[in-house]
Amino acid sequence: MDASTSTEEAIISINVRLLTVSMAVLLACSTPPGWGAGSRVGARPGGADAANLDYQAGLAAAQAKDWSLVVARMTAATQQDPKNADAWNELGHAYRLLGDMDNSFKNYARALEIDPRHKGAHEYLGEAYLQVGKPDMAEKELQVLDKICFISCEEYRDLKEQIVRYRRERLKAMALR
Repeated sequence: MDASTSTEEAIISINVRLLTVSMAVLLACSTPPGWGAGSRVGARPGGADAANLDYQAGLAAAQAKDWSLVVARMTAATQQDPKNADAWNELGHAYRLLGDMDNSFKNYARALEIDPRHKGAHEYLGEAYLQVGKPDMAEKELQVLDKICFISCEEYRDLKEQIVRYRRERLKAMALR
């Protein structure tokens, strides 16, 4: 491989990344304001507002899996709209994926304080409990989702799948000892 091929590949890689981020921003700006895990469009005042550019930029960053940028944008969004449970939930999600569990739990708690029936926050909180080795607490979040969801919902199914996977992996690890 010569230097020109390597340079061309680097340019293509950068262009693909820019295109991905641009598409994510375009998608976020054209997506209904309540988009996001557990959002309840129109269910309460103070929810995600299409005019809230930080919230939309945070969603685009989440699509691009740029968790540090999600933290920055959702922090700004929660300062502009402190009653936006979706923004607090996404902020908790980003902190969790960055490994900052204390801030993750604090932000999920804030989302649930605003909206105790926020399905996404219950799902992500359950996943956070699994991440810190507390499957019983994750099961409690699953029970809450079971009550919130009239018929099985995506958040319930996703958390249940994560719990099953967690328990299966723990059993496998114990068997190898």
